[in-house]
Amino acid sequence: MTKALLSVRNLKVHFPIGGGLFAKGELVKAVDGIDLDIYPGETLGLVGESGCGKSTTGRAILQLIRPTEGSVSFDGQELTDLSDEAIRPLRGDFQMIFQDPYSSLNPRMKVGATVAEPMKLHGVRDGDGRRKLESGELTSRVAELLEVVGLDRSYAERYPHELSGGQRQRVGIARALSMEPRFLVADEPVSALDVSVQAQVLNLMADLQKRFQLTYLFVAHNLAVVRHVSDRVAVMYLGRIVELAHREKLFESPQHPYTKALLSAVPRVEASQKDVERIKLQGDVPSVLEPPSGCSFHPRCPLSSERCISEIPPLRVLDTGHQLACHHPEGVVTEASTG
Repeated sequence: MTKALLSVRNLKVHFPIGGGLFAKGELVKAVDGIDLDIYPGETLGLVGESGCGKSTTGRAILQLIRPTEGSVSFDGQELTDLSDEAIRPLRGDFQMIFQDPYSSLNPRMKVGATVAEPMKLHGVRDGDGRRKLESGELTSRVAELLEVVGLDRSYAERYPHELSGGQRQRVGIARALSMEPRFLVADEPVSALDVSVQAQVLNLMADLQKRFQLTYLFVAHNLAVVRHVSDRVAVMYLGRIVELAHREKLFESPQHPYTKALLSAVPRVEASQKDVERIKLQGDVPSVLEPPSGCSFHPRCPLSSERCISEIPPLRVLDTGHQLACHHPEGVVTEASTG
């Protein structure tokens, strides 16, 4: 079996809240124990409701946010043990495409300078190391990167405010590619774009993945987009992964009650699918300040039992190949229902 490029074990990111004399020492458990393996050349989609911890997971994997606990290993190299200074030479291997192309670019820098900046700081690959580029080489490299993402080299002289949203996101992608990364976290990369532009950017990312043998963690809440781009899909709820499976298995045969409810809410276009019953969950998403005991989904779950209230279900592999965190994978409650 292919060795994982990225391995995440028991990843936790907890943020303290409050301060001063009235601090209570409370924590927001944004990410609360995640296990993931991402393999070379694949796209793993990470989905869930807003606030479930998707973006925090992506940033913690890249060490932009330092995890509270857990392990992140990239190509066999443990990242969480490294200092900021020690991790800096490795950053060329993993980069991020940010959600908002309007705020992720410096409005006072021309496009060319934005794309060139990482190469000025870190250089470009040269064998097993990196080397700095001469001025002429840097200009040529910027022009090449802009053309790779579908922009004319003349765009190097423009400022971000002169570009459309889709063009700005292409600049962001070019900036990420300038480091010749092997792994990219794409954090809602098309959610801020018009629908007509979304498909163009998604197709560009797919072409770049094939051309440069890239591996993606694709963070999104749009299930249609995730189904289009992903090889496997992980579903998050309140800081934990509740289900992970190959794309078609998950969309055609979801196993977790939360995944089933999430997918039932997707608008249906085909006539044969329009009669699919929508699952309406009871109650609201619990507060991250006071998460439920046991399975975090149990207050809204139709299968909730005493065991669900008292025990956190581990993420385990079923015969179907699904990874599932549920005490009742067959949909049968064996203990007395809590009502």
